Amino acid sequence: MLFNTYEPGKFAFSHESVDYYDLINSEDNLNGSSDFSKSKKWGIIGVPFDSTCSYHHGSRYAPTIIREASFGLEQYNSEFDKLLDGEFYDCGDLNVVHGNCKRTCEILEDSVNDLIEANIKPIIIGGEHSVTLGSVNALSALEDKNNLNDITVIHLDAHRDIIDEYIGEKYSHATIMKRIYDLEPKELIQIGIRSFSEEERDFVEDKENIISFYAKDIKNQNIHLNEDVSTFEDLLSKLDSIEGKVYISIDMDVFDPSVAPSVGNPTPNGLFLADVQAIFEALSFNEEIDIIGFDLVELASDRLGDISGVLAAKVIYDFLTLFA
Repeated sequence: MLFNTYEPGKFAFSHESVDYYDLINSEDNLNGSSDFSKSKKWGIIGVPFDSTCSYHHGSRYAPTIIREASFGLEQYNSEFDKLLDGEFYDCGDLNVVHGNCKRTCEILEDSVNDLIEANIKPIIIGGEHSVTLGSVNALSALEDKNNLNDITVIHLDAHRDIIDEYIGEKYSHATIMKRIYDLEPKELIQIGIRSFSEEERDFVEDKENIISFYAKDIKNQNIHLNEDVSTFEDLLSKLDSIEGKVYISIDMDVFDPSVAPSVGNPTPNGLFLADVQAIFEALSFNEEIDIIGFDLVELASDRLGDISGVLAAKVIYDFLTLFA
């Protein structure tokens, strides 16, 4: 347990407990021989916060729903022919401040810092997408310039989320990628995009380090005659070319509503699990990267057995199978 968390349940196959102070004071940590970016240890933090939600509320219940759904999965992941036996811990849920996005992100940043001290990488279960900022802020503080210059952010979402303000708010689920971009990432790779404003279109247009893979293009790669369109093969090739540290953020509305209807802002013509699995596999084959953090956000359901919740649990399970 971390100082700012409480324990509502556990993700399936997580290690029973961990003494963070023992890890912090381990010989490798104290003599500086441990490299955080190379660590294979992961820690889950649930963030039950949805105060800036603009459409479908309920993502505050997602950490509980996802944990419950995870117990329907086998430890042997038959799709990757691999056992989920890596070292990961469920650190409970964050003590959020409902109605205060900025303060909640600050508390999350503190908790992620606790994980980092113990050489444990964060897996954040939202909650709404704004909570990504707390995790990324903690990771950026590890860098020489306190920014993301050496970190590639991979963002799977139906929306760009890159306007500067939404309804007068800078800290919102709809502005999260602008707050991330303010931290100057090496690259921002947006995958599955299919809904954005003119303001967002114009902002992205001249940014060489924002790379877009639109859902309609990567889903329908075999019917395009336009050579400028990026296909799914182009996406996989891009993922194979990345070097250095990587952070992954997945908004559940990247999926098509036919398989994930219970999300904050469902948007037709989305991706499917096989697409995300192929993305994970491509990243797992790339030996030049170190994934330093992961979040999954915007599941909006309070019902056990909801297909969206089961899918969300499977995404985290697949990620852990390949990277823990």
